[in-house]
Amino acid sequence: MAFAPDFSQAFDDTLSRLAAEFILAQPGRDDGLIPAYSLLGELRDLCAAVPELQAPIVAVHTQLDALLDRAQPFDAASLTALSRLVAWLPDALTALRAGKSRAPFEVAPAAAPDHVAPAADSAEAPAEDVLLELNLAENQELLVEFHAEAVDHLQQVEAALLILDQRPDDPEALNSLFRSFHTIKGNAGFLGLVPMHTLAHEVESLLDLARNRELQLTPVIVTEILRSRDALQVLTQQIAVALERGQLPGSIVPVRHLIAAVKQLAQNRPAPGAAAPAPTSAAAAADAEAPVAGGSPAANAIEQQAAGKPALGSQTVRVNIEKLDTLMDVVGELVIVQSQLIESARSLAEEGSPLQRNVAQLSRIAKELQHTAMSLRMIPIKPTFQKMERLARDLAHSFGKKVSFQVGGEDTELDRTMVEEIGDPLVHMVRNALDHGLEPPAARAAAGKPEQGSVHLRAYHQGSNIVIELQDDGRGIDPERIFRKAVEKGIVAPSAALSREEIFALILAPGFSTAEKVTAVSGRGVGMDVVKRNIEKLRGKIEIASEIGQGSTFKIKLPLTMAIIDGLVVRVGADKFILPSTSVQMALRPPREAITTVHGTGEVLELRGKILPLHRLHRRFGIPADATQPWDGIVVIVEHSGRVSALLVDEMVSKQEVVIKNLGAFMQGLPGVSGGAILGDGNIALILDPASLLQAA
Repeated sequence: MAFAPDFSQAFDDTLSRLAAEFILAQPGRDDGLIPAYSLLGELRDLCAAVPELQAPIVAVHTQLDALLDRAQPFDAASLTALSRLVAWLPDALTALRAGKSRAPFEVAPAAAPDHVAPAADSAEAPAEDVLLELNLAENQELLVEFHAEAVDHLQQVEAALLILDQRPDDPEALNSLFRSFHTIKGNAGFLGLVPMHTLAHEVESLLDLARNRELQLTPVIVTEILRSRDALQVLTQQIAVALERGQLPGSIVPVRHLIAAVKQLAQNRPAPGAAAPAPTSAAAAADAEAPVAGGSPAANAIEQQAAGKPALGSQTVRVNIEKLDTLMDVVGELVIVQSQLIESARSLAEEGSPLQRNVAQLSRIAKELQHTAMSLRMIPIKPTFQKMERLARDLAHSFGKKVSFQVGGEDTELDRTMVEEIGDPLVHMVRNALDHGLEPPAARAAAGKPEQGSVHLRAYHQGSNIVIELQDDGRGIDPERIFRKAVEKGIVAPSAALSREEIFALILAPGFSTAEKVTAVSGRGVGMDVVKRNIEKLRGKIEIASEIGQGSTFKIKLPLTMAIIDGLVVRVGADKFILPSTSVQMALRPPREAITTVHGTGEVLELRGKILPLHRLHRRFGIPADATQPWDGIVVIVEHSGRVSALLVDEMVSKQEVVIKNLGAFMQGLPGVSGGAILGDGNIALILDPASLLQAA
C-alpha cells in the first residue's frame, strides 16, 4: 500500500507527541488526558483514508471521549488500550506498506462506572439555559489552560467561517472548524461547563454532516454557527472574569435558541448541490426562542461581541521591564524560602498542626505567584508579524511587484525583550527580500515563474531554540558574486578558501552591499550588519540558505533565555536536569538486545528499525549514576536539528513548566547547557540544550 511522504511524516510526528504525553500518565490522574485525546483526534483525521489504522484509533478515542464526558481521569482500561495502540500502530503501518497481514487490534471496552451522570449530548440531557458553574478551588489551573485554548480556537472558528462563507467546500477550513468545536466540546465536558459543552456538541454534529457530505454549508448555516461562536465567546469571557477577579458568573448566557436553530438546520439539511433554503427556516426558530433585546445582560454581551466592542477584562497596563525582572528574582527567592519552611515545619510541628496548614497555604500562594510572574514576560509575536505584513504590502506597491506575503506561527510566544529587539532586524530582512530577493514581474515571467512572488514569515520552536524564518522564492544569492564584492571591498583576501555558508555570512559584514544603486530602501550596506548586531545581542545566530533562481531562506535562531518552557525533569544520580519537552519524542526502558556497540561510532539503540546513537548523560557531566547499563535505566529519545538520538538517564521525575535563568559568566557557553531553573522544591536544575549537548558528545 502506497502512502504519501507527507502522511508518513505527519503520522510519525503525531504518534511521537502522543507517546511523549503518555510518559507520565497514571490511573486515577488526568495528567496528559486532554493532550492525548486531542492527538488521537489528529491521528483519526490523518488516517481517514486508511480504515485499517483508523478503526483502532477511533475505538481508543471513544474511550477517552467517554472519560471526558463523565469528567473522570484515566482508568486502567483506557491506559492499557492507549499503551497497546501506541505500540501497535508503527508495526501496523510497516506491515501495510509491505502489503503483509498484521494481527488486528482489539480493545476491551472500558468498564462502566456504577453511577454515570447522563451525558450532556444525550436525548435526556437538559437543553435549557443554565448558569455556567466553575469550580475555581479545584480547577483553577485547568480553567486557565482551557480559557487560553478556547480563545485560540474561537479565533480559528471565526477565520474558518469567513473562508467557508466564500468557499463552502474548502476541506481545510471545514476540518479546522470541526476540530475547534470538537476540542471545545471535549474540554468543556471534562470541566463540567454544561452550556458550552451542549452548544459545541450540537454545532459539532452539524459540522460532521458537512464533513460527510450529507449537508451543504449555506450562508444561513454559517451565520448560525457564527452566532453560536459569539455565545461561546461570551461564556469564555465569563471564565476570564472569574479567573481575573474571582467573580463567579452571575448571569445566564442564553444558548437554548441557538441549540434549537442548529438542530433544525441539521434536520432540514440541504443536500449537496441543492438550492439553499429560505433564510427564514433557521432564523425563525432562533428568533422564536431568543429573548427580547435588552432582556438579558448576557444577550446584550453577545451583541457587543459580534459588533466588535471591547469585552470586560481586556484592559492592559504598561509595566517597566526592570520591575518584571525584579519580580522574577523575588519570586525565585520566595520559592526557595518556601521550600525551607516546608522542611522546617515537617521537623518541628506535628502533622495537621496550624503551622503546617499555614505553610501549605503559603505554598499554594507561592505556586500561583510563580506561575503568574513567569507568564507576565511572555507575549506572542503576532503584533510584530502583522507590522511586517503591512510593511510588505507598502513596499510591494512602491516597487511595482506582486507579492503574496504569508505568516505562520504568529502565536509563538517570546520573552517581551526579544520581541522588542527582533523588530528592527525583521524590517531589514523583509526589505531585502522584496527589494533584492524578488524579481520584477517581467523578469519572473521570463524565468518561467508566476508573476506574483511569495514570501513566508514564520516562527516555531526547534529543540531548545525559537526560530524565526523568512523565505522567498526570488532570484536567490549568487555566492560567486558575493565573494567578488567582498574581495573588491577588502573584506577577504582573493586567495581565501571559504565554504558556501561562510560566503553567505559575508552579507552580514558592516558596509557590505551588492546593490547596483542606492534606493530609498536599501543599498548603503547598513542593514544586515544591524540585523547581526541585534541578534548577537540576544545571543542568537543567523543561518542563510539559498539556491540561484529558487530563492533564499534566512533563519534567526534565538535561545530560550528568560522564556517559559515545558520541561521533562530527569534524574542522574543525585542531580536533576531538565529537557525541553519540544525536543523529547518518547522515553522507554530498552531491552538488552536493542543495545549494540558499533566500531568507530559507539553505542547505538535499535528502535523501530532505525539505528540511533546512544549517549550517557552521566559521562557527559562526569557524575555518578545509578544505571550503568541502558536496560537498567530510562532512554529518552530526543530530536535536535532534524536528527534523532537517545539519551540515557536514571529516572524520569516529572513534567513541569519552568523559566530559564541565566547562569552568568561562570558557566557561560558551557556546551549542552542553555540555562538553569529553580524547581518547585527550591533546588536548581540545569536546562539541557540537546543540540549542543549531543554535538559536543
